[in-house]
Amino acid sequence: MEMEQLTLFDNSQKTSPLATRLRPSSLEEFVGQEHLLGEGKILRQIIERDLISSMIFWGPPGVGKTTLARMIAGKTEAEFINFSAVTSGIREIKEVMKTAEQRRRVGRKTVVFVDEIHRFNKAQQDAFLPFVEKGSIILIGATTENPSFEINAALLSRCKVFVLKPLTEQDLFKLLNNALKHPMGFGKEKVKITDTQLKAIAAFSNGDARTALNTLEMAVLNGKTDENGTEVTDSGLEQCISRKSLLYDKTGEEHYNLISALHKSMRNSDPDAALYWMCRMLEGGEDPLYIARRLIRFASEDVGMADSNALHVAVDAYQACHFLGLPECDVHLTHAVIYLSMAPKSNALYTACEACKGDVKAKRAEPVPLALRNSPTSLMKELHYGEGYQYAHSTKEKLTVMQCMPDSLKNQCYYHPTDSGKEREIKERLLRIKEWKKTHRN
Repeated sequence: MEMEQLTLFDNSQKTSPLATRLRPSSLEEFVGQEHLLGEGKILRQIIERDLISSMIFWGPPGVGKTTLARMIAGKTEAEFINFSAVTSGIREIKEVMKTAEQRRRVGRKTVVFVDEIHRFNKAQQDAFLPFVEKGSIILIGATTENPSFEINAALLSRCKVFVLKPLTEQDLFKLLNNALKHPMGFGKEKVKITDTQLKAIAAFSNGDARTALNTLEMAVLNGKTDENGTEVTDSGLEQCISRKSLLYDKTGEEHYNLISALHKSMRNSDPDAALYWMCRMLEGGEDPLYIARRLIRFASEDVGMADSNALHVAVDAYQACHFLGLPECDVHLTHAVIYLSMAPKSNALYTACEACKGDVKAKRAEPVPLALRNSPTSLMKELHYGEGYQYAHSTKEKLTVMQCMPDSLKNQCYYHPTDSGKEREIKERLLRIKEWKKTHRN
């Protein structure tokens, strides 16, 4: 278990990674998160005034969650304990809580920082709850996962959630320039690197300060060195940023964010955006068959009868992905994504299905009308099974006025076709059928 008093940065750690050596120790050195740490903003005031309460820092990697905890450690008069969610169990939690309770009784506060708090299971999180409730500890958690899904509701309700955003490319460019000038960075060395190269590193880093600094360090270490210093070459830099490390967790929130973005872009008939989100998923390691299954769902949910061929295209794309796999199947997914994006849209099938499911769940199970029941035995015929059945094929119009709904749902209508694409024709036909039945029934 890692459980130690946090201290400010130790400048003697010359051999530490660049990102560690340059960890800011004051708000003035901190880059990004202006919405929380700008002049007059709430989190800045909390830290500067030592008004610490239980809180959760939620954001992607490399945006400053642990750094903010270290700043609080340097400002607060409370005992500050760093607690690892990766290596700590309930026994260790109870030991810390016992000590914290003893401090509380003599008027001393304890701040417990839990990195990766989402890794704690429910029982471990529950172990914190009573001590947070009675003020034995002030809990600060850091997480890359949505707290709504990963942290117990009771514990979450007692914490203020601060959302940290990915750093902008401008933030990262500033950070990289600072690293070149800082004495604990490359300030004492002669490093030649262009603004264009720094901007390439910033773009590659995807909002992650740690990735940006680590990439800069790698580029300098692999630079061309002579008596005049080190020059970062384009070819050397290209080797460091040949593949972007995209934020993607196939089981976490980002998985659902990206599939939602794909779905909504297709629904909005935006093929370029839809293709971008699909490629983001593939680049992040998503199973192409998962994407294909979602396209099949979309074909009926959002296109439906407006273009029934959309379902064939989606199923064909699934089969192609199954036969070929990556990387060849990406073009088949592209085919389906762009087809679905450009197809006329109708959610009439989806709304019909949902409305009908609502009635099925809310209303009693209606018996099948006798006219619709088969009567293969004499007993069934005696019980009037099949009595009143009208055979549509025996009529010129292929229509009858026979009631197929239970009496309690006699006039219920679930399917409301739209005027989109081929569904306009279906709408017109359905209206003619209903008018014919109304006329002949009367």
